[in-house]
Amino acid sequence: MEATFAVLLALALALSSAAPALAQPDTLEKIKSSGVLTIGTRTGSPPFAYINKNNEWVGFSIDLVEMLVKPSVEKAVGRSIKIEKKESTPPTRIPLLTNNSVDLIAGTMTDTPQRRESVDFSLTFFYTGAQFLVKKGSPIKGINDIAGKRIAAQQGATNAKILREKYPQAQLREFPDQPAAFQALVQGQVDAYTNDGIQLYGLKAKAPNPNDWEVVGDFYSEEPYGMAMRKGDTKFKAAVDAGFKNGFESGKYFEIYDKWFGPKGELPYPMTPQVKAYLLKQIGK
Repeated sequence: MEATFAVLLALALALSSAAPALAQPDTLEKIKSSGVLTIGTRTGSPPFAYINKNNEWVGFSIDLVEMLVKPSVEKAVGRSIKIEKKESTPPTRIPLLTNNSVDLIAGTMTDTPQRRESVDFSLTFFYTGAQFLVKKGSPIKGINDIAGKRIAAQQGATNAKILREKYPQAQLREFPDQPAAFQALVQGQVDAYTNDGIQLYGLKAKAPNPNDWEVVGDFYSEEPYGMAMRKGDTKFKAAVDAGFKNGFESGKYFEIYDKWFGPKGELPYPMTPQVKAYLLKQIGK
């Protein structure tokens, strides 16, 4: 009897010592302790996240964190917090999450079933689709014109995956980030650069000679952007989603959108009624 009790006691102690290693991450506790929410975001993806001429890190995605997510997280942890930013790119953003370097990816990350195997996503905060940026007068007018052409894409982006799998007749060239891909286009190393349409419009607007470039083609993909976080951290996801829900319901989200994409915004890109309905449907509106 005593031997049996000893075995059971040893087993209980072993399980209790293993429990912390098996526990799901608790980002809210981490933030409550440190007073910091660390986001992974971009430095060269205007108008979502970029370094402006005053060397300030700004953008639509960053404003959403500051004005919608931050207040909701502060309410959840019961204290004021700061936002720290770290650069993330398509190849690095999921590793940055999984190794706890950042708590939230706030950039231009498409919510896909494949990515949901590794991370969780917030409510969708933007909807776009893939197109092409080309030199004005290019024979490339859309997806049907890329056979044999050198097409630049970002490493790890959904656009690159689609081209690799569905359009192998194109010569795919992958680059670590958007500035590198655009530079290859400027230098004539590639014939087109593919990315989500809204990002291409932003890149064109920021180019030294915007009229030299055209965004062409119908969407050949669907790109709903969400903010990614560590998988299984349900309390943190609830806090992030609550921030977006409040933003949609109060209209604050649409004010932020208008700041960046309205007629007087950084990049005019009017929200269609269909996209607005898509966003509001997420909260039962």
